[in-house]
Amino acid sequence: MRSYVIVLAAVAVAGLAGCSQQSQKVHESQVGMANPASVHCEKVGGKVEIEKDAQGNQKGICHLPDGTRVDEWELFRRDQAQKPG
Repeated sequence: MRSYVIVLAAVAVAGLAGCSQQSQKVHESQVGMANPASVHCEKVGGKVEIEKDAQGNQKGICHLPDGTRVDEWELFRRDQAQKPG
């Protein structure tokens, strides 16, 4: 009976260890992915600034070379909609 419990515990630990490694791989692959809206802002000559509202929510503001300030995602969507095809 004791060996049965030990084997069962070993299988449970091995199973959980496998799950842990898989989650870590998924998390690592997401690290380093650039925000497409921020990349687009810089591509058109702007600079991104992160602003917080009263509730602590963050959003990126793109400061364009002509002095215009626009939400980086609004700029990204607007410019993507203007692309032909």
